[in-house]
Amino acid sequence: MTTQLPDDFKCPISLEIMSDPVILSSGHTFDRSSIQRWLDAGHRSCPVTKLPLPDNPVLIPNHALRSLISNYTLLSPPKQRPCPEPQTLVYALTATSSSLDSKLDALDQLARLSKRDSAFRRKITESGALSAVLGCVGSDNPVLQQKSLSLLLNLSLDDDNKVGLVAEGAIARVVAALQAGSADSRAVAATILTSLAVMEVNKATIGAYPHAIRVLVSLLRDGKGREKKEAATALYALCSFPDNRRRAVQCGAVPILVRIAESGLERAVEVLGLLAKSKEGREAMERFNGCVKVLVRVVRSGSSRGVEYALLTLNSLCCYSEDMCGAARREGALDLCMGLVEDENEKIRRNASGLVQVLRGNQSIR
Repeated sequence: MTTQLPDDFKCPISLEIMSDPVILSSGHTFDRSSIQRWLDAGHRSCPVTKLPLPDNPVLIPNHALRSLISNYTLLSPPKQRPCPEPQTLVYALTATSSSLDSKLDALDQLARLSKRDSAFRRKITESGALSAVLGCVGSDNPVLQQKSLSLLLNLSLDDDNKVGLVAEGAIARVVAALQAGSADSRAVAATILTSLAVMEVNKATIGAYPHAIRVLVSLLRDGKGREKKEAATALYALCSFPDNRRRAVQCGAVPILVRIAESGLERAVEVLGLLAKSKEGREAMERFNGCVKVLVRVVRSGSSRGVEYALLTLNSLCCYSEDMCGAARREGALDLCMGLVEDENEKIRRNASGLVQVLRGNQSIR
């Protein structure tokens, strides 16, 4: 699998495909196990930049990259074929004489060759193929749309393409696919938004686009397993931009996220952690009966990442509301946090300790 995936998916330390990518404070991404071994060995510098790190480096999950890698591993191993020039394949997409089968075959080959070869992706964009690909994304034919979305996802992997795709009108096509595409197309479309949102300027552009966040919230509510997960991941990527938190709350994201978190999708808790940083998000959570109960349940029995974000969300809520503090106390949050203040996860320790102070009344409500 290592040889079939883009080099950006490989850990700079192990040179293997990352299973749990995390971001170091230097801005570089590593596989968690590899960078943890590096830190456990006593190193306090970035393996790539050699710049010094703090005494207790924080490892931030790179959800966008993890989701992209996960989507790639779902693809079948490529068949061995001769490598044609991209211009030949692009012509098959644009020529009026091309049959549907010819276009589908061209998209298959372009997607297969571009998913692991950044040089080939660059050739595709330099050939002026983006408008043709986006035209296929807007097709009424579900198979043509799905295959062109897969190619578009490949092209979005390169930072140089992320802003260019948005400038070419990719958001409109992707949002339309989210609204009316097949289940697989909707899942890939959400993943494309996650990929594009890696660039900070794109977070604002996507969020401001009419209905972009609204259709993600709708997919979160009405989609199936993979669609829900990809929609939640896209919202997580977009809501690191403050204005998008308000937009997501206005679209009714909070009740949907709480219900999904209750059903076991912890990615929803991570999005709640971001929304709780906004006044609108906290107020929506306070209005939702049972929100604190769900969060405390995740603290009690969730994964390490789920516990981390549930504590983060509870901290944000309880720091601003005495009512939420009372609800957290009644659900047994104080005793749970007391048991987590010595946890091996530094973020869990910090958030648990902070919540203990708030619930004990040692920290004033803002």
